[in-house]
Amino acid sequence: MKKLLAPLLSLLVLTFASSLASAADTAPKSVIHVVTLAWKDGATPEQIQAALDGVKALPAAFPGITHVWVKSIKVQNAKGIEKPKTHAFVMEFADEAALKAYADSPAQKEWYKTYLAVRGQSTTFDITN
Repeated sequence: MKKLLAPLLSLLVLTFASSLASAADTAPKSVIHVVTLAWKDGATPEQIQAALDGVKALPAAFPGITHVWVKSIKVQNAKGIEKPKTHAFVMEFADEAALKAYADSPAQKEWYKTYLAVRGQSTTFDITN
C-alpha cells in the first residue's frame, strides 16, 4: 500500500501544478489594446493599407508591444449605425506600464502621421486580467 501511495501522491501534485500553470496561461498580465474604426470619407485603399502596415511595424519601433493583429475576418456593426466600423486592429503590450509608456512615445507619434490622416471614428478598449 505504501508503494502505491507515493506514486499516487506524486501524480496528484503534478496534476495540480499542471492545472495551475494552465490557468496562468489563460490569464496573462499583458494588455490588449483593441481598436475598431471607420476610415475618413475619401481614404484610399493605399492609405488604409499604409496605416495597417504601420501597426505591423510598431513592435520593432516600441519594444513594449509584443504582438499585433490587423486582419479583420468578420466585422459586425449595430443596425442603423451612422458610420459603420470596417476594420480593427489589436496591439498586445507587455503590461500596463508599457501601454502607458507608449502614449506620446516617438513610435506612436511617427505612426500617427499616417494613421490620423485617414482615421475617421474609432473605439478603443484596453483589456487585461
